[in-house]
Amino acid sequence: MTDAAARSRVRAWRYALSTSNPPDGPIDAVTRWIVISRAAVLPMTLVAGLVAALLAARAPAFDWRWLVLAIIGITLAHLANNLMNDLYDTSAGSDTASYPRALYAPHPILSGLVTRRALVVSVLVINAADLAILVVLALARGWPVVAFALAGFVLSVAYTAPPLRLKKHGLGEADVLVVWGPLMVGGTYYAAVGSITWQVLLASLPYALLCTSVLMGKHTDKIPYDEPLGIRTLPVLLGERRARGATLALMAGFYLLIVVCVLLGALSWPALLALGGLYRLVTVWPWFRQGRPAQPPRPVPVWPLWFAALAFVHLRLAGPLLVLGLAVAAFAGI
Repeated sequence: MTDAAARSRVRAWRYALSTSNPPDGPIDAVTRWIVISRAAVLPMTLVAGLVAALLAARAPAFDWRWLVLAIIGITLAHLANNLMNDLYDTSAGSDTASYPRALYAPHPILSGLVTRRALVVSVLVINAADLAILVVLALARGWPVVAFALAGFVLSVAYTAPPLRLKKHGLGEADVLVVWGPLMVGGTYYAAVGSITWQVLLASLPYALLCTSVLMGKHTDKIPYDEPLGIRTLPVLLGERRARGATLALMAGFYLLIVVCVLLGALSWPALLALGGLYRLVTVWPWFRQGRPAQPPRPVPVWPLWFAALAFVHLRLAGPLLVLGLAVAAFAGI
């Protein structure tokens, strides 16, 4: 492969990772699977792993080997969940060519990027790898690791899969709050340290609010599509205006909870660096106060998602600032 070809592939990977879409023209296998797996949203899980890592870094029983395995495990779990959601929603008939999932990015099956069989095999392989990691961590840290992992798996499957289909009954948002908070951060911390405290569980919640705000934004965007199908997400139940207000409350709640965690000793004071994300909240706040535009006022690669994109832009600053604050605390021994 020539240098020019290699640079072209790297540009394609970066484009797919930043937009969830492939660039124009033929795509290579790596770009295809970045799009199929929705790898663009995997950093949400990696940040959760980093939060757990930095909370655990100075614990006496900290073991980096189990930490790394746990972070790989939650990332693979997120990857498998993305693929399973597409399988379940396609089987249930909710994912169609006119549904947002096939509009903001190519749908793996409907677009022909991959066959249903290949997607099923991918899910099985990824879950098998995750199971192997779980066995190793369970042998190292005991049954609580299994409890964290099984709870996360059950909630991930129940999000879209029958018979529960939590998303369809206004419970998908609570599902994400629990998974990206106590289960991901708490479970990764437990794997690294071998124990857990209430302070860690409390400290897991601010970032979980950010992740939930992105889902709330996405479901608000999808109200016109979900309501006729009987998919009663929380924004469908609330209506667009209240859903926009609830999403703003989640984003603002991130900062309030950071302060509460510092006051209660669940987070060290350098975590207040996360308050720098208020700059981004101020910029997206006016857009949430308005109804969803008929057309995007600026180019949005994932249109018709609008509020989800705004919430993700906010998370992309606030989340890393929280990690930076935790890193300062960990390395300074605060």
